[in-house]
Amino acid sequence: MSRDFSREKRLLTPRQFKTVFDSPTGKVPGRNVLLLARDNDLDHPRLGLVIGKKSVKLSVERNRLKRQIRESFRLNQDSLVGWDIVIVARKGLGDLDNSELALQFGKLWKRLARNRPRLHTQAEPEVADSRHA
Repeated sequence: MSRDFSREKRLLTPRQFKTVFDSPTGKVPGRNVLLLARDNDLDHPRLGLVIGKKSVKLSVERNRLKRQIRESFRLNQDSLVGWDIVIVARKGLGDLDNSELALQFGKLWKRLARNRPRLHTQAEPEVADSRHA
C-alpha cells in the first residue's frame, strides 16, 4: 500500500461522516480527542477530521493539528486498513506540541488496530462454505 494521503483516503462528504457518527464499530477515547471508526470494506483506511472553533480557537492551531494528525495517519495507515475514521478534537488538544501529538496518536492508532475484530474476517469464509454444502 502506498503511504500517500490522496483523495481516496479521506472522508469527503457529510454522508460519509454521518455513517461513522451514527454507528461506529470502534471507539477510542483519548485525552482531548475521540476516535470513531467503522468498517469500510475497502483495502485502505479513510480519515475525517472534526476540529471546531469551540475546541481549538485559533485557525493556525487548527491547521497545525490537521497537518500533524494527517501525517501520523499517513505513517500508520498500513495497520488501519478497512476503517473509516473520524477524529473529534476536544478542548486542550491545541495545547499539545507536535511531539506530544505524534506520541498520543501513535498510541491511539495502536489501540484502534487492536479493536479490529479479527475473528469476524476469518469466520466469514466458513459461514459461506457451510451455506453451499
